[in-house]
Amino acid sequence: MPVLRQVPKSEVTAEVVQRYYQRLFGDRDPVAEPGTATGTPGDWWTVFALAPDIFQHAVDGFAVYRHPARKIDPVLRELGQTRAGWVKGSQFVFSQHCKSLRGLGVADEKIAAIPHWTVSDVFDDHERAVLAYADCLTAGDGRVPDEVFTKLKTFWDDEQIFEYTYITCLYAMHAVMTRALQLEYDNRTDPIVEVAAPAGFNAADFLSPAATQNR
Repeated sequence: MPVLRQVPKSEVTAEVVQRYYQRLFGDRDPVAEPGTATGTPGDWWTVFALAPDIFQHAVDGFAVYRHPARKIDPVLRELGQTRAGWVKGSQFVFSQHCKSLRGLGVADEKIAAIPHWTVSDVFDDHERAVLAYADCLTAGDGRVPDEVFTKLKTFWDDEQIFEYTYITCLYAMHAVMTRALQLEYDNRTDPIVEVAAPAGFNAADFLSPAATQNR
């Protein structure tokens, strides 16, 4: 379950939330009967419904990246969104945007290579440039070598670079939020836990000079 309360259909009064509940869940209460057409539980929607104005802001963000005024190639855009999900460790964002890439006709071989794009030969020059920039924005927290911008500017103008920057960072934010709130596919046990030592292990011996020399 998410760490925050979900809003049942009976409590929804905001028109925007009612509209999306109906679109995604039909006549069901998504808290009592979860599930969306893509296979997700749908609890992103029921938790964001806690604040209808933020819910509106978030869905407006979805509309922004799909707006017909956007100038960037949707495949390049989705590469950034998908890579952001992977870098930030969000199974939800990564998984959903793998689906989006597939819907745009991108080959499964290329989608599968996104986690290891740096050593893959399936991406063209432009795709490698936008993936490199996505890593600078997400893994590098915005630390971007000038050479990356120089490369981007060989095929994108400033408006296109700005669009990609905003959209990729937006999805890095969504990745962090879904992990923090344990929403959708990010409602999973953290894999980083202590692995128990063998029976008879002595921590004092482990730290002794003799034991250290024998490691």
